[in-house]
Amino acid sequence: MSTVDYSEDLGDPIRGPSALSGDPRRFWHLTYTVARTEFKLRFYGSVLGYLWTLMRPLLLFGVLDVVYSLGKLGGYDSRYPAMLLSGVVMYTFFLEATGGAVSCVVDRENFVRKIQFPRLAIPLAVVLTAIFNLCANCLAIAVFIFIDGVRPRIEWIELPFIFVALAVFAAGCAMLLSALYVRFRDIRPIWDVICQVLFYISLILIPIERIYSKSTTLLHLWMLNPLADLMQQFRAALLGPVQPPHPGLPPDPSGSFSAAEAIGGYAHLMIPIGICVFITVFGFWIFNRSAPHIADNL
Repeated sequence: MSTVDYSEDLGDPIRGPSALSGDPRRFWHLTYTVARTEFKLRFYGSVLGYLWTLMRPLLLFGVLDVVYSLGKLGGYDSRYPAMLLSGVVMYTFFLEATGGAVSCVVDRENFVRKIQFPRLAIPLAVVLTAIFNLCANCLAIAVFIFIDGVRPRIEWIELPFIFVALAVFAAGCAMLLSALYVRFRDIRPIWDVICQVLFYISLILIPIERIYSKSTTLLHLWMLNPLADLMQQFRAALLGPVQPPHPGLPPDPSGSFSAAEAIGGYAHLMIPIGICVFITVFGFWIFNRSAPHIADNL
């Protein structure tokens, strides 16, 4: 008895929704709607609402400021608390955007299996929710630095571009992590360890002049970390040169280092920029390849 092969009649296997499909306006509207809903649900039924999210970086900043001020980690720079707060807020955003994105696709398994929509909206909605929190936390930075005596500078026009660069880098990591976690559940503990390491090597606690005083070579190697470059460029634009405690002393030049000066020139700065671009492009490529098969791999 002969058998009939229907494989050619059936054609190619049906692929699931891609990372980006349909109308771009619909995609961004969906991403914004999901992010806004998540932002509202996070504080649903809470009396203090958003203040709980604001308390997290402020409490961390308060503990670190007390502990490390006792150790004179900030040197003679009276604006060390402002530098510390800005670093904590920026790192909190990066941690929230990437840490929340790791399991975001898996956590929405029912949503993914039953509804046809561009899958990239899920991790980008997590990043967008973190951006909402970042914008509000920046108000805390603004109030603190004005109380601390910092006045507006022309270099502040750089700040929005630094935030955009940080958000793009976080989005690239979010796409990569969320795609890999669908098949490799070890990504969560691995990323938790990496985030702990990043906290200590991203110039959040240690002022750059401490590293500069030890070795310029060490400083150049330290600045290969893209987060360290973003932190330093943000502080250089926000605060300017470090003023010494005595009027007769000159300003500390290391306190006003731009990221390019800290790493040894614009040519060397292309290395961390290249890392950011690579992770963003590679993250999108991995997520785009994985998107049609996400529902099958869950």
